[in-house]
Amino acid sequence: MLEFLKFVIAGFREATRGQRLYHLWMGTLTVFILIGVYFYSVQLREGLAITGMHDHVSWGLYISNFTFLVGLAAAAVMLVLPAYIFGDIDFKRVVLIGEGVAVAALIMCLAFVIADMGRPDRLWHMLPFIGYFNWPSSLLAWDVIVLNGYLALNIVIPFYLLYSRYRGRKADPKKYLPFVFISVFWAIAIHTVTAFLYAGLSSKPFWNSSILGIRFLASAFSAGPAFIAVTLYFIDKHSDFKIEENIFHKLGYIITVAAQINLFLLGSEIFKEFYHPTAHSHSAYYLFFGYEGHNALVPWIWTSIILNVLATATLTIHKLRRNRRVFLVMCLTLFVAIWIEKGMGLIVPGFIPSQLGEIVEYFPTMPEIFITLGIWALGLFVFTFLVKIAIPIELGYLHLKQSSTSTQGVEHA
Repeated sequence: MLEFLKFVIAGFREATRGQRLYHLWMGTLTVFILIGVYFYSVQLREGLAITGMHDHVSWGLYISNFTFLVGLAAAAVMLVLPAYIFGDIDFKRVVLIGEGVAVAALIMCLAFVIADMGRPDRLWHMLPFIGYFNWPSSLLAWDVIVLNGYLALNIVIPFYLLYSRYRGRKADPKKYLPFVFISVFWAIAIHTVTAFLYAGLSSKPFWNSSILGIRFLASAFSAGPAFIAVTLYFIDKHSDFKIEENIFHKLGYIITVAAQINLFLLGSEIFKEFYHPTAHSHSAYYLFFGYEGHNALVPWIWTSIILNVLATATLTIHKLRRNRRVFLVMCLTLFVAIWIEKGMGLIVPGFIPSQLGEIVEYFPTMPEIFITLGIWALGLFVFTFLVKIAIPIELGYLHLKQSSTSTQGVEHA
């Protein structure tokens, strides 16, 4: 027990240290979190009427980000699988970073769900054995299980590995590998269940696609590793934890192949909607070309497609992908493109036009935007906090016998 307390105290002490740039980063995130909390308090008082959502479009910016972040969380499996299952030494060195991304993404997912609830005090209805869980008939109940289960796995496994290293002991594979195998399948499950939530709504033909699940996974396995690659670049640049070039090359292959598959599946969906259009194609027409003079999402989706094609084509060229600067820019480009495609480009058009044929567009309000930025700031704060503790332990700077050892050179992550 004493060792555990020392581990916790040493970790918090390490997370509060850093150079000026680290404190500036964490301070900026804190400001955005507080602004988000303020606007959320206004939403609690005034209700969802302060948002741009309405009777016609009941899911907006919150659920759009939730959908995207589920994929970001699932992407950690692209490091876990080669590191633990196939014994890839390169990925094994950075796998904890991927699991940190998963934890932060899942916390944001849960925060966006709570923000989307008009009455978060009724959340207890979704608790097993306490509320009306409606499992296994309710897909929402399945989503609660897979998200919270995956969050628990991505907390327990890295905690055990870091705690073992902190104590100077080798982690026992028998104690964590079974959970690693479970997490691999669980990662696929969280995004598959999320896709089924949409595909199972028969009144929304825009989402009624049998390939929606594989589209979700393909986009997740490109945007997620792209975010991890950019994160590793900053860690390599601003800390003593150096990332080998081979890791970026391997991530580049994963990102490129997944992006190519995602683009192909998107093209298949477009072909299905427009080759022989039916009444069920109205949502797609609204998204890509506008419908009856309403075209709020047209610039968004075409921007996404252009960025998606540009990034995928550039990364496909071996010489350009091996250029570190080009690679990182294209990773950011792909990340933004998929955020638009899986967010506003997927959720909102599913509601337009309504079942009665009415077209009422959705525009996020300022409170929605600031609450969203606050939740993203919370996720980045948690991720930075976790990485700031993990790096000194991995480098051997922070350990039980000398938990107060200086960690000069580790500025921030």
